[in-house]
Amino acid sequence: PTKIVAIGLNYRDHAAEQGKPLPREPMLFLKPSTAVVGPGDPIELPPGVGRVDHEAEMGIVIGRRATRVSAADASGYILGITCSNDVTARDMQNRGYQFSHVKGFDTFAAIGPSIAVGLDPADLAVEGWVNGTKRQGSRTSQLVFSAAELVEYVSAIMTLLPGDVISTGTPSGIGPLVDGDTVTVKVEGVGELTNPVRNRR
Repeated sequence: PTKIVAIGLNYRDHAAEQGKPLPREPMLFLKPSTAVVGPGDPIELPPGVGRVDHEAEMGIVIGRRATRVSAADASGYILGITCSNDVTARDMQNRGYQFSHVKGFDTFAAIGPSIAVGLDPADLAVEGWVNGTKRQGSRTSQLVFSAAELVEYVSAIMTLLPGDVISTGTPSGIGPLVDGDTVTVKVEGVGELTNPVRNRR
């Protein structure tokens, strides 16, 4: 992707977990293409940043150039659905650092393992697992803003190019990752995105 457009506080339960009101419109930020890693690639914890969290998400993969696309037409611009892990330096975020800073480190955008074509994104299970223990679980029917609404909103601001990803937000249950962990994101109909976690050396 040329960019990953990530959406904050887009699950009702996660907003409650963070003690924040539901957004009136999508809250978006960018993750750089250099943050992207694939299935099996390590997520590296930078030294000195403190707590780093997993965030299991459904990713929307754009199939063709999209500018000012209506929600009604959005499905024609979506190639398919994938798993996404919006890794976040949580301590830095809590100290007031901006989203693209705390979420833009190298390896902080794990994506994969496939792109499911023809999958309806309206009501899919999204789960986050660490070392075989389920930490996150919800359904995309609980999104504040749907996949189609996100395509409309984002494409009104910036042109989306083929391969770009909209990472649609994470449910409650976010938690820390430490050296030696294995983290898995599961999206119904897509598969499992699994990455080892290690300290950056």
